[in-house]
Amino acid sequence: MKNIYKILIAFIGVLAVSCNADAVDERPVLDSVKVPEITAPATGQTYVLDVEKAQEEVAKFTWSAAEYSTNVVIKYTLLIDKKGGDFTTAKTLASTTNVTEASILAKDLNQAAIDLGGKPEIAAMYDVKIASNVSGGFVQTGKNVISITVTPYVGKVDYDFNDWYLVGDATVSGWDNNKGNQILFRSGTNANEYKFTGYFKAGAFKAIKNLGNWAPMYGGASGSLVYRGTESDPDPASFSIAADGYYTFTMDVQKLTYSLVPYAAGAGAATYSTVGIIGSATSKGWDASTAMVKSSFNGHIWSLGVTSLNDGEMKFRANDAWDVSWGGKTPFSGGGTGDNIPVSKSKYVIYFNDLDGSYLMIPNQ
Repeated sequence: MKNIYKILIAFIGVLAVSCNADAVDERPVLDSVKVPEITAPATGQTYVLDVEKAQEEVAKFTWSAAEYSTNVVIKYTLLIDKKGGDFTTAKTLASTTNVTEASILAKDLNQAAIDLGGKPEIAAMYDVKIASNVSGGFVQTGKNVISITVTPYVGKVDYDFNDWYLVGDATVSGWDNNKGNQILFRSGTNANEYKFTGYFKAGAFKAIKNLGNWAPMYGGASGSLVYRGTESDPDPASFSIAADGYYTFTMDVQKLTYSLVPYAAGAGAATYSTVGIIGSATSKGWDASTAMVKSSFNGHIWSLGVTSLNDGEMKFRANDAWDVSWGGKTPFSGGGTGDNIPVSKSKYVIYFNDLDGSYLMIPNQ
């Protein structure tokens, strides 16, 4: 009986090997038939990029379909390189699957140009071509290289921080999650600590990370911060404001703690007709202030839309004079000192709180 089992097992093994060999022999062979080629735009186009239109489509590329000897899923990669480059260090403008067109946003073309050595506000030429592949292999690269001229705006400044906004009927935006929501000021020395000192109405509020979205979110109760990562997660409790007035809200997203206490000095705090930025980093240097916009909800909160700043330093000052001024030691966020704030060249959205001198400067908007 044992010998019969041994013979049977051997027979099955031979049969399996035979079947596998037949399967290999019968596998279809994939050959490249036709390479893709860019069909639009025409070569010689010029793109002068605008940071205030960074999220808008600036160009649309189309190309002919690649063909292979078998019906397969084809992936396309739109590549850009500096003029005359060999594409070994090219950047990817877009990737698609079985789609022969791609819309390119201004911010993506801008960053590609900067990454390839482009200088802000200086026109330079670049080459673009299309390539196809099947599962990473069988690469076909188009021979039709088009040339474009790109003038980028100020390049990327590394900003590895998260920003959080208030939402709720106690705040300026109400429960609208994308309507001028009050941003939280981040500590200049601890990226996990956030604070806002200012006016709240009686009601409730929470903190959201991305305007227009309800998650990620922070809520909580009794000093414990509760994180909501996705909209399918449970909705955390709201922070509660018992009466109209000034409060200081702080949260630590690492320790998952928060505090909400009255700010007695708020009601009698000095108010200013103007607050502006000044310094070697600003367009007017140390000679004059660039005015900020005062909040109509809270007269101590100021903001400035997309603003070009140079390498240098800056401070905040009231009433176009040096009687009252504020500064800090750290880029992007901080406050509470008289130091000049270090600035790297970029375009920024700027927020300032004259109650405690907190500032927040977000680059590349």
